[in-house]
Amino acid sequence: MIPLLGALALSPAFAQDGRAGGKLMLTNGVTTIEGSSGGGISTWALIAGNETTDGVGGSLHVSGIVLPDFRFASYGAAVGLEDRLELSYARQSLDTRAVGGRLGIGRGTTLDQDVFGAKMRLAGDAVYGSPYLPQIAVGMQYKHNLDAPIAAAVGARHASGTDFYIAATKLLLRQSILVGATARYTKANQNGLLGFGGDAGKARTLQCEATLGYQVSRRLLVGGEYRSKPDNLRFAREDDWATAYVAYGIGKNLTATAAYVDLGSIATADRQRGGFLSLQAAF
Repeated sequence: MIPLLGALALSPAFAQDGRAGGKLMLTNGVTTIEGSSGGGISTWALIAGNETTDGVGGSLHVSGIVLPDFRFASYGAAVGLEDRLELSYARQSLDTRAVGGRLGIGRGTTLDQDVFGAKMRLAGDAVYGSPYLPQIAVGMQYKHNLDAPIAAAVGARHASGTDFYIAATKLLLRQSILVGATARYTKANQNGLLGFGGDAGKARTLQCEATLGYQVSRRLLVGGEYRSKPDNLRFAREDDWATAYVAYGIGKNLTATAAYVDLGSIATADRQRGGFLSLQAAF
């Protein structure tokens, strides 16, 4: 769960790296833990793939996070249609290791979830156009927890749920700064891996996500992300997430992202801080 880190090494300098008829290098972002285009833990208004307004593109990703008490993995794919519509899928897995034994669900039990997403760009452009108008998109993510009995046992009210969000993203070319903000309407516990709603709160709440990045060189972006979280389960508090990331464009079609992540308390295990690594291939 995590948090990936985001990445867009965008600036006029990238024009010479742009694929003919396609987006400039890295201007489709990387892939979040939920499969959408963006950073590691925050969804951005960008559309997956290298396509422009007259094409079809897509991406594949694999990500992993190593924490003191957990191991997390995500893989999936996304399709971008005419830089307007994004459809995505991700499979998430959380290895509970020794925490599973303490919770009575079995040491090393893996919690799995499927995430299906759709995003539509409404207005603006993240790179071009007015510097005062960001790219704006709305989207939804349907999350289906594959371990319903465990979700119910920890106090969750549902095994499936849908998040709704609106995102704004802009690259300030002159300053080489990327900024983004997202408002998410959700009731997911630990991103949905512990179900939805709970004995401490069952309704959706409005949560925020933010990213700030600085382009160090033509291929390198550094920055950080933040994501607030609901807190619906009495047995264990849920903390906000934060990351510090480095994203590197290996080539026109391959991006590597590494990050330090702080996910706070997860399922009674405090201080879950560790490393994140993700690879994305885009076309």
